[in-house]
Amino acid sequence: MLGEDTPYPMLVADASGAVERANAAARSLLGGSARIGPEWLARAHHELCARLAAGAGEAPEPARGPVGERVFEAHPVRADRERVTWWLVDVTTREHAMGGLRAERDSAASMVAAATELLSSLNLDRCLEAVARLAVTHLAQAARVVVPMGCRRYEVAYHDAGGEAMRRNLDIDPQAMPGLAEALRAFPPVPARWVDPEQAPGWVLGEGQDGARSVVVISLPGYGLPAGALILLRASAGFTPAEEVFARLFAARAGTAISIARVYAEQGAVTETLMADLLPPMTPYLDVADVAARYRAAGHGALVGGDFYDVHPVAGSGGAALVVLGDVSGKGLEAAVLTGKIRNTLRALLPLADDHQRVLERLNEVLLAESSPRYVTLVLAGVGRRGPRLELRLTSAGHPPPMIVRNDGRVEVALTRGTLIGLLEQVTSVTETVLLDPGETCLLYSDGVIEARGGPLGDEMFGDDRLREELRHCVGMPAAALAERVQMLASQWAGERERDDIAIVAIGAPREAPDGPAGGPPA
Repeated sequence: MLGEDTPYPMLVADASGAVERANAAARSLLGGSARIGPEWLARAHHELCARLAAGAGEAPEPARGPVGERVFEAHPVRADRERVTWWLVDVTTREHAMGGLRAERDSAASMVAAATELLSSLNLDRCLEAVARLAVTHLAQAARVVVPMGCRRYEVAYHDAGGEAMRRNLDIDPQAMPGLAEALRAFPPVPARWVDPEQAPGWVLGEGQDGARSVVVISLPGYGLPAGALILLRASAGFTPAEEVFARLFAARAGTAISIARVYAEQGAVTETLMADLLPPMTPYLDVADVAARYRAAGHGALVGGDFYDVHPVAGSGGAALVVLGDVSGKGLEAAVLTGKIRNTLRALLPLADDHQRVLERLNEVLLAESSPRYVTLVLAGVGRRGPRLELRLTSAGHPPPMIVRNDGRVEVALTRGTLIGLLEQVTSVTETVLLDPGETCLLYSDGVIEARGGPLGDEMFGDDRLREELRHCVGMPAAALAERVQMLASQWAGERERDDIAIVAIGAPREAPDGPAGGPPA
């Protein structure tokens, strides 16, 4: 017979599927049936015969399917118009190898997707929920992510198949869950610990997980310290080899993501705490004066910079206050840190608030003691009352002098001057006393206003003269409206160009004199 001695199974079948000839290998494999089979081969044969009858001339693709526990690939050869010869090739080993490669590829793709999602958020809460959800997607029917928060408190993220991820802050004893204490304190991570579900406490099993057949505790390694532990509830005991590899890699990625999110959260909390002392303060209410302030740091999105202001009510002075506006050399966070030191120093010098020269001298001594030479320009305004009028004692230390907007439309520049603070051993200053009638306003501002560059030509400074001219149109404005107007003018002048920090404080004399005795000493 045809091909009787070939090791490859061969058979010839007609268009109806009847086997006309088969070699020894085919008879041994297929059992000598009179009809072509198995089912996948019969289907391929009938489809091919139909195509041949319709005049199709292209070479058909091989058919593939199982025969017993083996996998064969059937290659058709057209014998004549009514018959087809099939050669069967054993591809079991190749199929197993390809299946393994596909599994590895799918596992790698899943790991990449999981790692990408884990590292896509620096929010700790969302990171814990993502770990629990992805663990259920790839490894278990339910997952619990346990992260120590200190003082026996633990953040636990829950996720059950078909449910939503949620978090709870629990007071738990890790010793009550076998393997959990070791997983939480071990670095490098300890091997996964398989636990009888009956030994798991209620907070692990939760609702609807009483039927879990196995529980496994996996350590989540962080950066040099354990990040937490992952508890999986599974319907089957043990991992397959592929699951074990995935679980190990997933734990490493999850621990890294949690560690990064925790560091970011801790840094954010520290930054928020430190930033509280650097951000511009809320302007307090003063009985004797109408005070408003505006602040804008240089750079888009910046919150702090080198300009600052403070309004300090002076205790026991009949409603008086000390207003400070300053400009530290430099920009950004470094300038903001020095700003915080200066503001704290000035706060400590409030008992000397009635003597501006002494305040400036003490602050100069503090700055000269700094390791890196930095300086600051300041303007101090002592605020008090003299009868129905507001009395201001204005002292400049290397800073643009304040401007006073009078009720008759005049804009005066305060006759105060002085040396900047932080560079010279000796500082000098001249203090001017200014009286404001009800409705008049004194404007303190940083050089970010007058040095704003822009305008029609793009590089022209806003300047003192332009500021005075604009203030002539602000007669009678409340302090808040005046401060807002000046900030808006400087911002419009600069447009989208690079600009400096801006700090503005407007001090207005109320149109109605405040109640109480007049003539308290100014700060």
